[in-house]
Amino acid sequence: MPHHHDEGCGHGSHEGCAYDAMPNDNLYAYIDRPNVVALNADHEGSVVIKTWNNRLDESEYLESDSDDQLILRIPFTGSVRLRSLLIKSGPLNQTPEKIALFANQPSLDFEDVVDKTPTQEFEIAQSRDVGEYSVKTAKFSNLSSLTLYCPASQGADATRIYYVGFLGHWSERKDNPVITVYETQANLADHEKIQGMDSTYSAPQH
Repeated sequence: MPHHHDEGCGHGSHEGCAYDAMPNDNLYAYIDRPNVVALNADHEGSVVIKTWNNRLDESEYLESDSDDQLILRIPFTGSVRLRSLLIKSGPLNQTPEKIALFANQPSLDFEDVVDKTPTQEFEIAQSRDVGEYSVKTAKFSNLSSLTLYCPASQGADATRIYYVGFLGHWSERKDNPVITVYETQANLADHEKIQGMDSTYSAPQH
């Protein structure tokens, strides 16, 4: 039976994550769950994106298929400043040997990943608890997606993951208003004469 720790969760370590209440900066609500993609997996990737209360549940999990490699692409609904990765995997030698994180690489696959340098990577400890892995926030400060790559298990034929979560800050993307303003100015400039404007009006120069 999975057990809970009563002491706090050590930041900067991979100790079991023991928050009793959901942390205020949990990013579950901002993961674009219908568009989570798992490669070489036996289920949809979204099966491991669980609510905080279900993080220790072992009835649903993601397992690698033809070998022990696994890729999980996770898009967000806005701009994310990431603080920590939360993960529950295993048991035992089905735990990933390590997990490599790639910031804003939404189409990464097994061919691409060989030539890419991870934004950060972690060795994963065997545990039945949720481990917290603190990231270098400066490298994950404007995330629209995060790709997790598990290159191997710790000796088993397949890698298994029960839960993936994130802690950090979410903000709404500001792209659209800027584009709208630019297009409005461009439309005005298309007209040689604009009703109701002073005759000294001159169109912006391109």
